[in-house]
Amino acid sequence: MVRPWEADPNAHFKRRLGKTPQELGNTTGTPECPDIWELTNGDIAVIGRDLTKSLGENLPEGVSISSDERLVVIPRNMLIAAKPDIPSV
Repeated sequence: MVRPWEADPNAHFKRRLGKTPQELGNTTGTPECPDIWELTNGDIAVIGRDLTKSLGENLPEGVSISSDERLVVIPRNMLIAAKPDIPSV
C-alpha cells in the first residue's frame, strides 16, 4: 500500500523553529532536549518524549498510531515560541 505521505530519510536539518531548549528552560544542558526543526524538504522534525505507550492507549476516536510512528510530547512553551517561525502555507 502506498501512503500519500512518507518521511524522507534523506532530508537534513535546515533551521530550528522557535527558541533553543536552553533559552526556554526546558533542559539542564544535557543532550536530552526537546526541539522543533524544519527539514530541507519542508517537513518538520519534533524531538520529544516518547509517550506512545501511555498516551496511545487512550487516543481520541478516529486517531491512530501506525507501527512505524511514535507519539511524542514537547513542552507547550516550545510550540508557542516556534509559532512565529511556522509558515502559514
